[in-house]
Amino acid sequence: MSETFEGYERKYCELSASLSKKCTSSSLLDGEQKKQKISEVKAGIDEAESLIRKMDIEARSLPPNVKAVLLAKLREYKSDLNNLKSEVKRIASTNLNQAARDELLESGMADAAAVSADQRGRLLMSTERLNKSSDRVRDSRRTMLETEELGVSLLQDLHQQRQSLLHAHGTLHGVDDNISKSKKIMTNISRRMGRNKWIIGSMVAVLVVAIILILYFKLKK
Repeated sequence: MSETFEGYERKYCELSASLSKKCTSSSLLDGEQKKQKISEVKAGIDEAESLIRKMDIEARSLPPNVKAVLLAKLREYKSDLNNLKSEVKRIASTNLNQAARDELLESGMADAAAVSADQRGRLLMSTERLNKSSDRVRDSRRTMLETEELGVSLLQDLHQQRQSLLHAHGTLHGVDDNISKSKKIMTNISRRMGRNKWIIGSMVAVLVVAIILILYFKLKK
């Protein structure tokens, strides 16, 4: 998997955990402190959205088998971020007066504890999801390495086959050269045989003429 994606993912998980804590603490504040904390959370949400966009771009540039895993993970991150946005809107729209705050302080400690427990549960779920994502990333990386090894093996086989074809082509070229040389030799032999036939024929004719002349002169005497 891309190291760039892992870096963005690590930053996002840390930022998400921090935003969840700030969101929980902001629900217990009032006035300017609450506004400041909500502003910090909103700025963090913008940064988280930026990281998700960067992870999305990086994931879509990877091989299909890895891309599918990472895009599924991004959908979970987007869902968590949308839930956090809804929580921030709910907290920002709540305008508690002093009496309600006093009532909350007196009788709402259990609710605050419940909210904290819920946030802890979300943090645990995020940690568990991160661990599962790391396992999937390791599996994807192992698959990529196996695919790369297979590709290298195929390239080596193709290289060997190419060398064999080149060797066979060179052998055929040598055979063609030998055949051409053999044709030239046979042609020369045929020509020499033809010349020899003419020479032998001429010699036989000369001998016949000589014999006839010898017999003629003997019979004439």
